[in-house]
Amino acid sequence: MESITHYSLNASPYSPHSLLTFFSSFSSTTTTTTNTNLSAPTLSFAHRRPTMFRRGVLTCASQTLATPEPKENKLWGGRFEESVTDAVERFTESISFDKVLYKHDIMGSRAHASMLAKQGLISNSDRDTIIEGLNKIEKLIEDGKFEWRTDREDVHMNIEAALIDMIGEPAKKLHTARSRNDQVLTDFRLWCRDAIDLIVGRVKHLQVALLKLAIKNDGLIVPGYTHLQRAQPVLLQHLLLAFVEQLERDAGRLVDCRARLNFCPLGACALAGTGLPIDRFMTADALGFTGPMRNSIDAVSDRDFILEFLSANSIIAIHLSRLGEEWVLWASEEFGFITPSDAVSTGSSIMPQKKNPDPMELVRGKSARVVGDLVTLLTLCKGLPLAYNRDLQEDKEPSFDSVKTILGMLEVSAEFAQNISFNEERIKKALPAGHLDATTLADYLVKKGVPFRTSHDIVGRSVALCVSKNCQLKELSLDELRSLNPVFDKDVYEYLGVENAVKKFCSYGSTGSSCVANQIDYWATKLEITKET
Repeated sequence: MESITHYSLNASPYSPHSLLTFFSSFSSTTTTTTNTNLSAPTLSFAHRRPTMFRRGVLTCASQTLATPEPKENKLWGGRFEESVTDAVERFTESISFDKVLYKHDIMGSRAHASMLAKQGLISNSDRDTIIEGLNKIEKLIEDGKFEWRTDREDVHMNIEAALIDMIGEPAKKLHTARSRNDQVLTDFRLWCRDAIDLIVGRVKHLQVALLKLAIKNDGLIVPGYTHLQRAQPVLLQHLLLAFVEQLERDAGRLVDCRARLNFCPLGACALAGTGLPIDRFMTADALGFTGPMRNSIDAVSDRDFILEFLSANSIIAIHLSRLGEEWVLWASEEFGFITPSDAVSTGSSIMPQKKNPDPMELVRGKSARVVGDLVTLLTLCKGLPLAYNRDLQEDKEPSFDSVKTILGMLEVSAEFAQNISFNEERIKKALPAGHLDATTLADYLVKKGVPFRTSHDIVGRSVALCVSKNCQLKELSLDELRSLNPVFDKDVYEYLGVENAVKKFCSYGSTGSSCVANQIDYWATKLEITKET
């Protein structure tokens, strides 16, 4: 046998020790392969899978060579007379990435064994032996002592084969009334459930960071933009709360997705169910599912739950990308509205003066990965006939990548929000440009009984007069305003200037001071923080 320890150039991003570290990078991936052709290089070209090169070609793996041994018979190999080729084995394995599902696979197997015993399909003694063995395997994995073998293909076969090696005959009964088709989907739905819970927590963390930033900058007025042109004055708090609102809908989509995916496929078997007297309701309940899936063909063939999950992630990514774009622009010399601290900035290798908001640039950039993961899954599922097809093995890596990436984007966005300051003087100097109070002046005329379209025309001519005089609306004399329309009176100046304009907003959800104060109160209560925080 040739034992090779692979150190992946782009290893799986998940660690098995806890749900939080579940999404952090493995430092190395240990896999044992069986190779009967010692003269040919062993290469893995699969996307993001461990790279395996022979010495003499490229050394990126520690290798211990031993006498070749015959390949182990596959657990499904009864009708086959030949072993698969090394190329097929390398191409079809998924253990290099799906081993992150080990905890959920073991959880499902415990529930399945308990159900089989209750239904009289295995003895209680066999059940106890199986569960004890599964517990030992889980401990070996968590201690980094479990040998993952590519010749055992995937996480399910690795664990089952190891269980057979450990406890013998009772382990051979575990796969009774179960296929890998329903097994993997049970694991995957359990994984998605945990991933959603983790992402929702990160969403709330970013919401809290944005709300605290808003509370800290009470009363600060900034230019509001449409078409990236100056539009109307808004309170900074109002703008930051817009992102909080978007994130709330993002979390809601994830919660809705979780509710829809929380049905159990276990017991659907390959596609048609089973003739054995299993209790699918028992296993569904034991695993915390709402219930078993009603249709066994649907249970093993559709991936709409992961499409919905990655779609929700993609929308989060787009929202974060827009936040990133906003702050990258505002950190530029042209705007100068924010200053990121050194803790969330990077420099240039050649230009010593540079201070770049790279984290938010990467948030903007990584949104493409998350959207790409969704497109990969959509394309994968297009045109597949019912029921299960091996194509669906390719649903894991984009899903794992989407979750890892969105968690990182949420985390660094919150870090950035906690490490920026707004440059009030620079913002105040920028406010006069753009005649931000023009719409408020139109509202003034409407209150005087002038039809809005007429008011719009009058204010437009007022702005044109300001442009010709290189002044602001509030700097026009009353006589100059009356030359445009006699309805103007001295109270018009209560509407001019950005501070007065903001005070005049009163509609629900608007940027008016009292309206924004109500929004702050609402979110402080909902997110359980004090306004003094």
